[in-house]
Amino acid sequence: MKAMILAAGRGKRMRPLSDHVPKPLLKVGGRCLIEYHLIALASAGIRDIVINHAWLGEQIERVLGDGSCWGVKIQYSAEGEGLETGGGILNALPLLGEQPFLVVNGDVWCNYPFHQLPAEPAGLAHLVLVESPPHHPEGDFVLQENRVCLEGGPRLTYSGIGVYHPALFADCAPGAFPLAPLLRRAITAGMITGEQYHGRWVDVGTPERLQMLDDEITTLT
Repeated sequence: MKAMILAAGRGKRMRPLSDHVPKPLLKVGGRCLIEYHLIALASAGIRDIVINHAWLGEQIERVLGDGSCWGVKIQYSAEGEGLETGGGILNALPLLGEQPFLVVNGDVWCNYPFHQLPAEPAGLAHLVLVESPPHHPEGDFVLQENRVCLEGGPRLTYSGIGVYHPALFADCAPGAFPLAPLLRRAITAGMITGEQYHGRWVDVGTPERLQMLDDEITTLT
């Protein structure tokens, strides 16, 4: 299975830190955020990785290169102005191929074991959900057994980790568009499975959360 790391966001909430460094290259515990994903993916046996980029993307390519330092092979999907999450994945499909692929947000930190994700989702996607954090108390979706739903409770938050079938994007036109409406339509059709992850997960979206995570990792090491 191939993997895609989403790294094209502008990181406005992370300013001023992201004004001169793309968010995935910000460091916690002495490593760039995106490095933790590369290490975890390689450990799970996932070697072929696509990284999209827009804002300061040349820095990402310069720092990560071909990925050989982490035992992976990186291909880049350059976007220029940025295509949002849905448009970014669609744009990268020629690199990802015709089989289901793993997607992970470049601005989250977690110790999720990628090897336990299904290689073939039962429907159009399989999402990893987590307990809703304080900054997103309303959550995104509901998990009923292994099906992701829109209504009910308790509400959980999408972790930014999932396996997607290319068919999810079959009717999409090139350009910038969000992923959420696609997921909601597929959920309504009963085509999205999911699981809840109870391990450590952080949405590293602000300088404050970045510092808290850095302190936590530094203490542990």
